[in-house]
Amino acid sequence: MVYPKLSGEEITRRGKKHYENLRTQIETAENIGKIISINVETGDYEIGDDLLITSRRLQAKQSDAPIWAGRIGFNAVYAIGGTLMRTE
Repeated sequence: MVYPKLSGEEITRRGKKHYENLRTQIETAENIGKIISINVETGDYEIGDDLLITSRRLQAKQSDAPIWAGRIGFNAVYAIGGTLMRTE
């Protein structure tokens, strides 16, 4: 069994930091609402319409990649019983 190298909290912290550094490049009209998956160790990222596909693309490059994902321009990837909020 493979154990994660980073805690969930550390993956979230690093993922959000990478996202903020990329924000001006990725928050374009064509990308708003798409999924971004980020390898928090390398900073590599994939953008697409499907969370599993973007994550698997990163895992093809590094099988044990610690991945953080978000919806570009929104506060969450999915909303259950609520609505996604657009970020500023």
